[in-house]
Amino acid sequence: MTDVKTASSILPLWKRCLITLAVMLVASFLIGLLVRSLFGFSLPDYMSGVVGGFSAIVIWEFLK
Repeated sequence: MTDVKTASSILPLWKRCLITLAVMLVASFLIGLLVRSLFGFSLPDYMSGVVGGFSAIVIWEFLK
């Protein structure tokens, strides 16, 4: 079988953007809570953003 995506199976750009943004924000928030509860200190905002950014890349490629 060939791996051909039809027009109906591809998500529109705006849906991919919303899903990616939601995953990025949730991942950043959760990693901040996890570090605070495990290690007892707040993770700098930019480090949470880096984790959220990496998760966004993975989700964006998954949704293509």
